[in-house]
Amino acid sequence: MKRKWANEHAYRRVTALGVLFVLALYMSAAQAVPSFARQTGMACAACHTVYPELTPFGREFKLNGYVTDNLKQIKGVTMERRETLSLNSLPPLSVMLQVSYTHTATALPDSAINGAFAKDGEILFPQQASIFYAGKIADNLGAFMQLTYDGAEDHFGFDNTDIRYARYFLLEGGEGDSAAQAAVSSKHSMLFGVTLNNNPTVQDPWNTTAAWGFPYSGSSVAPSPNASTKIDSGSAGIGQNAAGIGAYVWLDHAFYAELSAYSAAKTGGAHPLDSTQGAVMKGLAPYWRLGYEYRWDRHSFFVGTYGIETGIQPGNGLALSGPVDRYTDVAADVQYQFIGDQHLLTVLATYIHENQRLNASFANALASNTTDTLRTAKATVEYSYQRMIGGALGAFSTTGSSDALLYPTDGGVAGNSNGSPENSGYIAEVNYLPWLNTKLQLQYVGYSKFNGAANNYSGIGRNASNNNTTYLLVWLNF
Repeated sequence: MKRKWANEHAYRRVTALGVLFVLALYMSAAQAVPSFARQTGMACAACHTVYPELTPFGREFKLNGYVTDNLKQIKGVTMERRETLSLNSLPPLSVMLQVSYTHTATALPDSAINGAFAKDGEILFPQQASIFYAGKIADNLGAFMQLTYDGAEDHFGFDNTDIRYARYFLLEGGEGDSAAQAAVSSKHSMLFGVTLNNNPTVQDPWNTTAAWGFPYSGSSVAPSPNASTKIDSGSAGIGQNAAGIGAYVWLDHAFYAELSAYSAAKTGGAHPLDSTQGAVMKGLAPYWRLGYEYRWDRHSFFVGTYGIETGIQPGNGLALSGPVDRYTDVAADVQYQFIGDQHLLTVLATYIHENQRLNASFANALASNTTDTLRTAKATVEYSYQRMIGGALGAFSTTGSSDALLYPTDGGVAGNSNGSPENSGYIAEVNYLPWLNTKLQLQYVGYSKFNGAANNYSGIGRNASNNNTTYLLVWLNF
């Protein structure tokens, strides 16, 4: 037992040294990202290409529970030498501020006066302001917790939150059939973790999923298409309206597998949840994630799949009982990264297929069909020079079943043409980072199709291109 423990202890020391070596490859002399930087003493280039996109080391840091530290610790130890407390002497706190300007190609109709128009161009100061606790809670236990003020909604509440426990294990086994061959020991590492979070995909370390996918920021006041899959809808879908717990394994820093379960966790309104709430999850929703990452030299490539199956009661005046709408989302994704001394390149792609069984909506005349589908495809290429000047170009498309009740033509900006959910377009973005924790961003979103059509989609003469959006952002982390 002592020898096995010694081997395992030595392996952990080697692993730790390896992590520090990888870190050294990505360190720069720039100032560090706030919360995790204060805890680790690492420059933000260790964990991020251009924030919030993660590097391979950043993914390892997240999977390991956010616990790597370089701060003086407050310790608690029993008489039996069992450690009962390992707390950072200073809390890893930080603040995020976003100030933005939004301009649409054609002013939006006034929401209260027929024939009038809304103000053409809007500044949000702030668009968002967040306070983070992001770092170690105890040995093997850490958290990323975000409290956000939304300037457009004038509301302060919990944002993306991920609390996780993670621990490494050394796996040993014999190779070959003979006793001599079996004496040759093979060693594999396995990281086992548990995550408690409020948004499916917020726990994911790759930047192909909804919570941390491109675009990393966008206007909160510009018009947006009605139709999106449940797993890709953020707070308008399952995200931040749910709470889940799950377990994951990370084998040999290459193979990833996760299984989680989510349930309804809406904030505000009536509690216990009742018919005054809308889109309430029914029962448990299983979420799964599988993937493989291969790393070589300064490159990494990931291919994976993920998905969720959930039941939802429409609510909004309807009792939270009886028939249920069921959504099954299955996705495939790929990510490639090159991280050089001067040049950084990332390619992201995601495809999501959603099956909808709309028993509750059909029974209550909210949908014309008992079954519908949605399909979303997104692809993005990002480039940065010296983590200072860069940009991105992305394309997106959503197609699916036409449903006149689910996607009604209401004669307004939010109306759909012929009950079609289709939308498509592109996002072009330029970024300038004078410091690694300060981003100045110019983004343009162009639509070739919006809510089902390119021209007169709303029935009042508004075209898809009228919703093209210019977005300016100042994004500070400190």
